[in-house]
Amino acid sequence: MTERLCSRTVIAPPVAPRELHEIRQLGRVRTDAYAWMKFIPSSGTRTLDNLPPRLRDHLLAEMQYAGCVLHPLEADVRWFHERLVAGSPDIQEPPSPAAAGWRYHAGLSEGGSHRVFSRTGADGRTQRLLDEAVRAEGHAYYRATDHQPSPDGHYFAWAEDVVGDDRHRICLLDIDSGAIRTLVAADAFGYGGFTFSPSSRHLFWIWRDAHSRPTRLYRSPVEGGEAALVHEERDPAIFMRVARTAAGGFVTLTLAGPDTGEVRLIAADAETDPPRPVRPRRRGVRYEVDEWNGALLMLTDADGAIDRKLLRLDPVTLEVRDELVSHRAGVPILAIRPFAEALVRLERAQGLHRLVLTHRDGRETTIRFDEPAYCIALAALQPYGAGQARITHQAPTSPPRWVDVDLASGRWHVAGRTDPRGFDPAAYRVERLEARAPDGETVPLTVLSRRDAHGPRPLLLTGYGAYGIAREPDFSWPAAVLVDAGFRYAIAHVRGGSEKGARWYQGGCRERKRHSMTDFIACARHLVEIGHAAPGRIVAHGVSAGGLLVCGAMNMAPELWAGVIAQVPFVDMLNTMSDADHPLVPLLRPDWGDPLADPDAYDWIAGISPYENVGRTDYPPLLCTAGLKDDRVPYWEPAKLVANVRHRGTGGGPAILVLDPDSGHQGSDDRDQAFAQAALFWAFACRCVGVPVPPDGAGRS
Repeated sequence: MTERLCSRTVIAPPVAPRELHEIRQLGRVRTDAYAWMKFIPSSGTRTLDNLPPRLRDHLLAEMQYAGCVLHPLEADVRWFHERLVAGSPDIQEPPSPAAAGWRYHAGLSEGGSHRVFSRTGADGRTQRLLDEAVRAEGHAYYRATDHQPSPDGHYFAWAEDVVGDDRHRICLLDIDSGAIRTLVAADAFGYGGFTFSPSSRHLFWIWRDAHSRPTRLYRSPVEGGEAALVHEERDPAIFMRVARTAAGGFVTLTLAGPDTGEVRLIAADAETDPPRPVRPRRRGVRYEVDEWNGALLMLTDADGAIDRKLLRLDPVTLEVRDELVSHRAGVPILAIRPFAEALVRLERAQGLHRLVLTHRDGRETTIRFDEPAYCIALAALQPYGAGQARITHQAPTSPPRWVDVDLASGRWHVAGRTDPRGFDPAAYRVERLEARAPDGETVPLTVLSRRDAHGPRPLLLTGYGAYGIAREPDFSWPAAVLVDAGFRYAIAHVRGGSEKGARWYQGGCRERKRHSMTDFIACARHLVEIGHAAPGRIVAHGVSAGGLLVCGAMNMAPELWAGVIAQVPFVDMLNTMSDADHPLVPLLRPDWGDPLADPDAYDWIAGISPYENVGRTDYPPLLCTAGLKDDRVPYWEPAKLVANVRHRGTGGGPAILVLDPDSGHQGSDDRDQAFAQAALFWAFACRCVGVPVPPDGAGRS
């Protein structure tokens, strides 16, 4: 056993000044002693240089303190990092089904940590399209997204962020000449934020406003010229996504919030016409639209179909022809992908993914995988005329593999895989368990252990539980390395996600959000009760809204945790949801409630917000990360929580803020940086529970 993490052996932590800042809201009064930490520049991006001097000095002191208290972990961090790098898989995606005569693929450059995008022709000739390592040169931060070729194969485009603030530029490669142009210089929205028109003559793209909200759709000629405004959205609670339908007959503009939606169509033969609404938006109804077999498809939750049904529409009149797939409670339809040969849909049954092929004659073929926990996903940008559908499959003991499914027969084969060097799946065991929540609900758990592990082990428990986003049982090479160091690794599939359908999501929203945290605590206690974990040797881990989950659970049951790791955590919940100018607040009010207008919402948010609920108690060691340029969960949220835990906490465990001055909500898209962060987390977790690094038997495969 090593000496557990303790702040008494290093410099004293920074003491943040407490100032009286009284907030009166809906007849309620609260005091925010650390409100002064919030800083939004009048223009441009936050940097250490443009912070107010007192705030800059405080954050620099936090960075110095974090470096000092974490310095004794350097050898442990190095041990984990070396193993992560040594075993990291050589990721080389197999070429996709041919589109316009080319098969596209991506992978990491040899010995590198950035992606390279290429394509291969029918004659076997390969062209390199984009080397992200080259694009990242000279930038402290680099992340790219939405890579896609034009339908005619002449261009390749991507959105890239070189600042860290999620405001992208869109770059266009003319493949024949090799010239790269910046088609949109700034303020573009990534993540479904642009698409080529069916003719390849235009690029439709989404613009972010001053609040970083996607509010306008533009159309830019690919060969150059002024961008034309296509649609402007006035409702700040609506986000936008643009795409081509699978068969290329339309461009779809999807306007959606948590409880409303609208789709507008731009026909392929009228690319410069105004978009046409499929249905007017109506609160309580969401829908998406695609195209298959001479009809439009509408995936919707209308008429009480909370787990969604699939309708067929006439492409001219937009009237409903028939119901292709009826609503089945508890079996949510997650996504569809039309092909000429068959319609592919991804759905969830008994908490696990399955794939269903609907053939043109109405027959259905269902594809499942015989594992206790796994996840599958439909690959993006697949040719409509392909005879095979590509999916990715992974599980906690099965690294990601590309699987091609024959659309006529349903038979599948593995087209490629990514196996970490020296990784033996047979050395591990996956269990799908259930914990009993205080109100009687059963909460799914996925647990990864060494097959030779018996009896209680130190445990890292992670979860998310928000926005209807499921925390899937995917493969994690860092998790496998942690398990090799003597831990069990578990995922708590708490309410607020969609692991058990829309009802599970709704069970962790608004006044029921407390369920997410009590579910998480119940999972930890269940693993102790069945002998998988020992009291006082459990480390909680969560990212973003998962940080709200674990820090809320920390307040409710501080004695349960040996340590808490909160990445860019959403923990200043009441103040943030009371900020109408925050980029995400209008969109997320249906999930959390509106404390500016609804007294009940104020009260239930105030009752769980981690920052407001720090108590006079012995807190475990707390490690929070933050990105200075983060607009989604700004740095001041974890900074305020850390300061309050230090002020009110009665124990000796340190509260640490690891601030990255160059990043935003996500780190730079660099695998080595991701491994470095995981190594720090695992070294921290080991020190919290007293596990030696390297462990006995280190280096086992």
